[in-house]
Amino acid sequence: MTEPTSPLQIPDFRLYWLSRLVSVLATVGMVVIIGYQLYDVARGQYGMSISQSAFLLGLLGLAQFVPLAIFTPVAGLVADRFDRRTVAAAAMSVDLVVALTLAVATQAGQASLPLLFALAALHGTARVFIGPALSAVTPNIVPAPLIPRAMALSSMSWQIGAIGGPALAGLLYGANAALPYWTSSALLVIGIAALLSIRRLPPPEENRGEPPLRQMIEGVRFVWNERFLLGCVTLDLFAVLLGGATALLPVFARDVLQVGAEGLGIMRAAPAVGAVAVSLWLSARPIAHNVGAKMLWAVAAFGAATIVFGVSRNFALSLGMLALLGAADMVSVFVRSTLVQLNTPDAVRGRVSSISMLAISASNELGEMQSGLAAGLLGATGAVVFGGAGAILIVAIWAVLFPELRNARTFAPQYRQTHRQKEPAP
Repeated sequence: MTEPTSPLQIPDFRLYWLSRLVSVLATVGMVVIIGYQLYDVARGQYGMSISQSAFLLGLLGLAQFVPLAIFTPVAGLVADRFDRRTVAAAAMSVDLVVALTLAVATQAGQASLPLLFALAALHGTARVFIGPALSAVTPNIVPAPLIPRAMALSSMSWQIGAIGGPALAGLLYGANAALPYWTSSALLVIGIAALLSIRRLPPPEENRGEPPLRQMIEGVRFVWNERFLLGCVTLDLFAVLLGGATALLPVFARDVLQVGAEGLGIMRAAPAVGAVAVSLWLSARPIAHNVGAKMLWAVAAFGAATIVFGVSRNFALSLGMLALLGAADMVSVFVRSTLVQLNTPDAVRGRVSSISMLAISASNELGEMQSGLAAGLLGATGAVVFGGAGAILIVAIWAVLFPELRNARTFAPQYRQTHRQKEPAP
């Protein structure tokens, strides 16, 4: 039988890609509409002021993040102890319940703040379990040589969903307030069916019989002891924590570049457009050499583009920098996610993926808070420039603290080399 030369030649990967695409379309679009609906309900039904309603949007993000912080160790363990395909499908079924409940409540005019907060928290809980399980599926269905291309295609499906989901949901909401939720429900049914059509993926044998608490501790210990993985995960955490500019885009759209709401929509899409373009390139010609150094340079480019965006007063230049920022981040994500998948034994892959997901989510959520605080002290331009410079500084520090990163020539598993080095000489 001829070996596949592309992940898309593998039926299970095509099902996986379809499931990831439609689930992201469904959930990202649903979350955007939940935020809009919560703001609308707070202003209309509860008579809250603009500032009070905006504050509730911050609490909505917190409601989705708290379950992630609480359940991450459990989610990683579940992904390693059970069929990852069914774990992800079960979590997506929870999102299906959220979408159907919102559809019925909105259709009946019964959407309330407590209901919206409760369902947002339930979605956050489902997201905790979907991420590690789905991330750990790819190496089980794709041969190791094709994993870099598979990761690029997987990232592309996420970016397409992240672009198309909010746009589709917004159009549907304008036609009927409940229609985005009904559409999300239908998309999630397709995603669950596609995922369950993948061949069965039994959990690794070595995870059976081990006490759950010990396994959770082993996942954290593995990341901590494997400096290569620790460097990958923490690089993203601190670089995005400092360098995220998206939280301040409304300020730039309204008061700095003066392009209004229409310009804000284009600005929000620009990073994703850059990321999709790079995903297409990497799926055809994946990075194969000097991967660690390229990841570090990509994060540095992310910081530099952030600085130029901060000082720019030209809309076209600002859009270009946002697209470049997204492209650089995509290179970093591609290298890091591929390195993590190939450098993690299958027995702990779910737990390591959950820790990586927690770091990424924490950097996004806490990065928005950091940007807001910095803007209050330095102004919007000062905050963005400070964050971009901070991201570059983090790259320089991490290149020194984690020489394993800059010395990684290929995607070859580093943990095996590390383990061999630890073995005593005969």
